[in-house]
Amino acid sequence: MSWLKEFKEFINRGNVVDLAVAVVLAAAFGAVVTSFVDDILMQIIAALGGQPDFSALTIDIGDGQIRYGAFLTALISFLIIAWAVFLVVKAINRMQTMRMRGETPVEEEPAPTPEQVLLAEIRDLLAAQQGGAPPVI
Repeated sequence: MSWLKEFKEFINRGNVVDLAVAVVLAAAFGAVVTSFVDDILMQIIAALGGQPDFSALTIDIGDGQIRYGAFLTALISFLIIAWAVFLVVKAINRMQTMRMRGETPVEEEPAPTPEQVLLAEIRDLLAAQQGGAPPVI
């Protein structure tokens, strides 16, 4: 088998395609969340704090700077993404639980009725009188 054919089989597997779709969706979701954080949420927080942008928040140490404003922006972005992922996972778990409740369990064979027990005994007695073993059902 050629390596090109093996590669095609590998790519056409469901798991690889699902993973590729997940990566693309995650990138798009990340862009949406980043825009929400940078363009909306951080602007509201910065307006309440009196600063137009958190990136201007720094501490000067000698010739260097500690840019804690950029860190705050990244931290808020992380917390929002983590919250969104938590909500998605929670919704998926809830749907799986609801789906499992809706499934019917495998039914066991019902216990034989008294009539069936009596008929089986009659069958066994007739078979014993004729000298044969009763058929197993």
